Amino acid sequence: MAENKTNDAVQHEFLGLDKASLRRSLLNRLTYSVGKEPITATVRDWFHAVAFAARDRLIEHWMETQRSYYREDAKRVYYLSMEFMIGRMLANSLLNMGFFDNCRAVVQELGVDFDAMREIEEDAALGNGGLGRLAACFLDSLATLAIPSYGYGIRYEYGMFHQDIENGGQVERPDNWLRYGNPWEFPRTDLLYKVNFYGRVVHYKDDDDVYRYHWMDTAEVMAMAYDTPVPGFGNNTVNNLRLWSAKATRDFDLRYFNSGDYIKAVGDKSESESLSKVLYPDDTTTMGKELRLKQQYFFVSASLQDILFRYQKTHKEFDQLPDKAAIQLNDTHPSVAIPELMRLLVDVHGLDWDRAWDITGRTFSYTNHTLMPEALETWPLAMFERVLPRHLQIIYEINQRFLHDVMHRNPGDVELLRRVSIIDEDSGKRVRMAHLAMVGSHRVNGVAQIHTDLMKRTTFADFERTYPGKIINITNGITPRRWINQANPALSALISAHIGAAWKTELGQLEKLIPLAEDEAFRKAFMSVKQANKASLAGYIREQLKVQVNADSLFDVQIKRIHEYKRQLLNLLHVVTRYNRIRSGQTAGLVPRTVIFSGKAAPGYATAKLIIKLINDVADFVNNDPAVQDLLKVVFLPNYNVALATDIIPAADLSEQISTAGTEASGTGNMKMALNGALTIGTMDGANVEIGEAVGWDNIFIFGLNIEEVASLQQRGYNPWDYYQACGELRQALEMIGSGYFSPDEPQRFRSLVNDLTHGGDRFLLLADYAAYIEAQEKVDALYSKPDEWAHKAILNVAQMGKFSSDRSIREYAEKIWQVKPVPQK
Repeated sequence: MAENKTNDAVQHEFLGLDKASLRRSLLNRLTYSVGKEPITATVRDWFHAVAFAARDRLIEHWMETQRSYYREDAKRVYYLSMEFMIGRMLANSLLNMGFFDNCRAVVQELGVDFDAMREIEEDAALGNGGLGRLAACFLDSLATLAIPSYGYGIRYEYGMFHQDIENGGQVERPDNWLRYGNPWEFPRTDLLYKVNFYGRVVHYKDDDDVYRYHWMDTAEVMAMAYDTPVPGFGNNTVNNLRLWSAKATRDFDLRYFNSGDYIKAVGDKSESESLSKVLYPDDTTTMGKELRLKQQYFFVSASLQDILFRYQKTHKEFDQLPDKAAIQLNDTHPSVAIPELMRLLVDVHGLDWDRAWDITGRTFSYTNHTLMPEALETWPLAMFERVLPRHLQIIYEINQRFLHDVMHRNPGDVELLRRVSIIDEDSGKRVRMAHLAMVGSHRVNGVAQIHTDLMKRTTFADFERTYPGKIINITNGITPRRWINQANPALSALISAHIGAAWKTELGQLEKLIPLAEDEAFRKAFMSVKQANKASLAGYIREQLKVQVNADSLFDVQIKRIHEYKRQLLNLLHVVTRYNRIRSGQTAGLVPRTVIFSGKAAPGYATAKLIIKLINDVADFVNNDPAVQDLLKVVFLPNYNVALATDIIPAADLSEQISTAGTEASGTGNMKMALNGALTIGTMDGANVEIGEAVGWDNIFIFGLNIEEVASLQQRGYNPWDYYQACGELRQALEMIGSGYFSPDEPQRFRSLVNDLTHGGDRFLLLADYAAYIEAQEKVDALYSKPDEWAHKAILNVAQMGKFSSDRSIREYAEKIWQVKPVPQK
């Protein structure tokens, strides 16, 4: 601790945030870090100079924050996630640190277009969707609440693929987000941990006649750390995101090099470093599955070694680890951390099993994000044993002791043992990672109340009966700093002008807007902001797609991963129905509407990619039919990411949240759009239910079967053909899609989509919910035709979204699971 006292004694004068100091910093960084003069500097050069200047100010507070955590011997939260969709960092950092306006002014004075410079920044798409964006929101809230914490993940060289649309279909291209460098990160070349794979395990008795295990003859990879500072909002706290990059243990094998086989010499190096190359390799092949498993273990092992190294700086024994470290598993991907911590404690540090298991169980907690069977991760036993032989032994031991306990709690119930076992004996012998996370964690949480209730009643009902109270709910949230303060500055300014700025860290303050919904002048100002955002998005659509949309039309938005359960196809059935009504002259009650889709399909998900193609084929017909004019436009905006989301969400009038009841764990897009003044059309699924409770059922459009009705229909025997035959408009829309109306060059192109609905079981009940969805859309039209009433409801949506801040979520994690306290900075 003497070193910390020495550091505390050093007096440091922090860099200024005034315009003169910023100007000096920018010019210095341009010269000494970028190596350019103002006269020759490009916009990208200026971006790097500004980022470096901002990072300088971040790192001052980052160092002081870390010192304070050591001084306080604070308990830290370690958030393990395979995904972090952090997006662009410049504006967020400047806003959180409080010098956005000064920086913008200085940049403009130097003759640089600040907005153009912001657009230069790469979008760090180190995630696939909601899971990664949630993790990024949580990092923001952890820092804003001054909670000691680290994020741990992988520094993918290629993030989520860049999506192009060619001939209406998705084409994936590499997303090399690092090609121009990343000015925010600090490479830690001295911070390396060895990670092992394959090999064999030998056991022996030590001098105390205790069995010990030695994992040997392994393949080795080095994990190197890259640190990114994460600032809180206006509080001088700067936490850390540490991402791991795979490095070869040696540059190349000299034996091969000296014999002239240079390709083989560097081959092992390339293979080792492929671990952090790509986010989510194609796991439709055995090789892809194995790489995915290795990625998960790679970052988990490095992170746990790092956590224990930090802990041992100030503590000799491991018994206090649960009092100083709370490790949160973000979904099942990092759950191999449980046997890894056991391996480190037992095999490396020599603890006995019972002591190590007690420490492990009190340290870990697990967030479940899905109940869909295909998304609950399992690994073939043979593959797991080949890649991680010692960990499988540990899992066997965990499982044996767990089943022994279950047997004593439920004597004679052999079927229960089969259902809860970590090893699935029914599907070709697989390791159930969700079960491992359930057994190895002291708390497990769902991410919306309806999702948590389903966890307890269905997928994890046996665990809930065996260990009642272990499963709790913590509803997801979003950070208002990113999703309104940064994404929608005009609305942010309007709100702050009327109720003050405290809502940015206490979102419940938005309730002060409720009386303003009755104020005509405020409603007018509110809708003017929305209209300006829509005009901006219309300009982007015109520029990107060469499609002219009416900014006065209703902007109907569905932006999310393309998946059958999210039911973009149901949305499209409404589009085709609307198209048919317009063409047949049934336009009474229809308001002009622009339907906006955006989202990526997994590269190997053929049906999802076909849905994208159908959206674009329908759009081509609708947008070019002179009979339709401005009554209906359809657009698909390619390459959905955080940056594009911040363009679309402030402009949305209607938020499409139409997944089949019981399939969406929570959703956060619903929260983002409602916070920005969109009304929701949705099912009783995920967080839609809690949004409806918060904003009032009169201010949301709910339709379709609820969870109980879904279960009842499926139990009775669902026959989609009955719905097809009973509804003429539905039949017409499906026949047009299936017969090639929208694909005359290939009439059978979409026949499989229609067959899946009419004869393939319609797994996600699109046909059953179609009529209710169309009826709800008619109610949307009716309300939008009354602008004042629409504005009133939109304001009430914004005003009552306080519950859905990620700050509230993190406070609940801190109190109910982590037992951690803030360490505020001076």
